[in-house]
Amino acid sequence: MKIRSAILRTSGATQPYAQSRPIHIEEIELDGPQEGEVLIQIMAASLCHSDLSVINGSRPRPLPMALGHEAAGVVKEVGAGVEGFEPGDKVICVFVPSCGQCIPCAEGRPALCEPGAKSNGDGTLLGGGQRLHAEDGKIGHHVGVSAFSEYAVVSQSSLVKVEEDLPFEKLALFGCAVITGVGAVVNTAKVQLGSSVAIVGLGGIGLSALLGAISAGAREVIAIDINSHKLEQAKELGATAVFNSKDTDVVERVKAYTNGGVDFAFETAGVVQAMEVAYAITKRGGTTTTTGLPHPKHKFSFPYVTLTAEEKTLKGSYLGSCVPKRDIPNYLLMMKTGKLPVDQLLSNIITLDEINEGFDLLATGDNSRIIIKMGE
Repeated sequence: MKIRSAILRTSGATQPYAQSRPIHIEEIELDGPQEGEVLIQIMAASLCHSDLSVINGSRPRPLPMALGHEAAGVVKEVGAGVEGFEPGDKVICVFVPSCGQCIPCAEGRPALCEPGAKSNGDGTLLGGGQRLHAEDGKIGHHVGVSAFSEYAVVSQSSLVKVEEDLPFEKLALFGCAVITGVGAVVNTAKVQLGSSVAIVGLGGIGLSALLGAISAGAREVIAIDINSHKLEQAKELGATAVFNSKDTDVVERVKAYTNGGVDFAFETAGVVQAMEVAYAITKRGGTTTTTGLPHPKHKFSFPYVTLTAEEKTLKGSYLGSCVPKRDIPNYLLMMKTGKLPVDQLLSNIITLDEINEGFDLLATGDNSRIIIKMGE
């Protein structure tokens, strides 16, 4: 079938993207679903920094590629062997397909699925195939989803069925930002009731982590960013204190405010300087967790002795260490009952044709989650 899709053919374009136009809306061919695959109509897709990092080249991927990964839609057709999905089902896309057979999957850690990591790196679906074609050749799948398209064929393990009667633009948030941010708090770091928490970087993931820390019962939730608008938003969402990381003495100020540092610090920006701040404000015996995805060549250093002498813990969190089929329904229920108001992160709704302008908005840091509304 013919579909309209947002295609990136070269990375590293200069900003503003509204002028350089790195993303092209093209009509391409989409093959039908093969064994274990599902055809979905994309109803809403969110712009994420993981997409932006492919556009600017800090997250290298094979090109050309159909971008997009944080999305929700409706099942239209299922391939042979698909279980648990049928036409008409509402689904949320997940950007790490899990094979269910490798050691990480068997250990209950689907975010670390080994075949899933390989297929994402290769720009294919989980089974290794590519279902997108242009006149000049095959088009890669962005982390098995390629959501900035009218329709997508994905592995059944890239989908979570949802029952809630919620707008698709809200459901889309749960495919990346929410599970990554909230999951880092509750799954990876395991924030405890009465803890002190700091979030460094207030994008969609950082603000989701902030809300997750509040819902987990943290007594102190500190928000840190370079953007004053984001700091104000964090206060509106419930942050107990905010600090601007442009201030050269931000570490000393946070440590003074917290009497030595926080129990849990989260770095969610994927920036080395942010990680340095997060580690520095973690107290003795505390835990620093990062969800950031910086350029592979970027390195973070810290005083080696502090890991031992201060008994600090340093963790990485990918996909919020979540089990999507378990966590997404739980987080949706928490949102519906007012315990996790992540729908407040939705800042803009645009069309597919406005995607370059949308990434300009995202790059400014003033917007939390920008949604492309694809269908009615």
